[in-house]
Amino acid sequence: MTEHKIEIHLRENKKQKPSFNHLEFGKYFTDHMFIMDYTKGRGWHDARVVPYQPVVLDPAAMVFHYGQTVFEGLKAYLTENDEVLLFRPDMNMKRLNRSNDRLCIPYIDEDIVLTGLKKLINVDREWIPNVPGTSLYIRPFIIATEPFLGVHPSSQYRFMIILSPVGAYYKEGINPVRIAVERQYVRAAVGGTGNAKTAGNYAGSLIAQEKAEKEGYSQVLWLDSIENKYIEEVGSMNIFFKINGEVVTPMLNGSILEGVTRDSVIALLKYWNIPISERKISMEDIYQAYNDGVLEEAFGTGTAAVISPVGELSWEGEKLIVNNGKTGEISKKLYDTLTGIQLGIEADPLGWTMIVEKEEAAKL
Repeated sequence: MTEHKIEIHLRENKKQKPSFNHLEFGKYFTDHMFIMDYTKGRGWHDARVVPYQPVVLDPAAMVFHYGQTVFEGLKAYLTENDEVLLFRPDMNMKRLNRSNDRLCIPYIDEDIVLTGLKKLINVDREWIPNVPGTSLYIRPFIIATEPFLGVHPSSQYRFMIILSPVGAYYKEGINPVRIAVERQYVRAAVGGTGNAKTAGNYAGSLIAQEKAEKEGYSQVLWLDSIENKYIEEVGSMNIFFKINGEVVTPMLNGSILEGVTRDSVIALLKYWNIPISERKISMEDIYQAYNDGVLEEAFGTGTAAVISPVGELSWEGEKLIVNNGKTGEISKKLYDTLTGIQLGIEADPLGWTMIVEKEEAAKL
């Protein structure tokens, strides 16, 4: 980035905040947003915090026509001591740049973006909810803004961060969710964009998600695109299974998103000396483990839900009830530990949290 100064433009009339006791996920947005622009030959420039506002774009902006866009998701947490903590934000910035690389978007300066994020959080600090189970969701994203109808990488981009006070992602909370295994559609293929966090991946998943919801399921479990048998990930989560004492998760293969919570869970399990392996695993393997009585737990991992136990899998007309539809011991321990670290009430042995130092208004 060629200009390191971050300008602050404060909103004159602040919004009315929602009740933090009744927050829905992704419905409310704070008073301000962070923006910076990219112009070919100049690089990223004009970093600023401004009042939350509509984005005005030319109808020919390339993001509308060719889908050149990436995004991230992370959270800020308010501790009992009124400190604000971020959880492994450096991992999200690194993943954003990996997505940028896949979508031919210029790299961001991760340090500048983190500085801008901290300033934005400080400006809207009073929006961070203090009710148990709530947090401030952070959505960084980049869109291609060049007005041109031609298939090539844009020469202009806009990077933005918006903030949203949120409650639980699933209405079930930490209670087990029901997952439908998808056989008709595929999410991604090796060599495609499955390991990038880009909008098209999610647009292509909506039809299967709608079908699952009509049948009473919260999410879809995706299988591989070639043999349609190997487990990949859930719509908004990576997936883990505990089989006969060992925790297993699909290995990263180029079509699975490399989740920050996934990485954290693997690290914690290793820290606790609980057997954990990353490998190819098929639905037939899961079905066999279920029939043998050794499928002990299943759970999803992601920023939005943190840990989401799976109580039922629907596959080939059968309902696989996991752990009697109850939250498992490992799922509960992981959830309590991760949320405890994020809220500053549990020890952080692996050094994952980052404090957002409070700044005086004059210094913003």
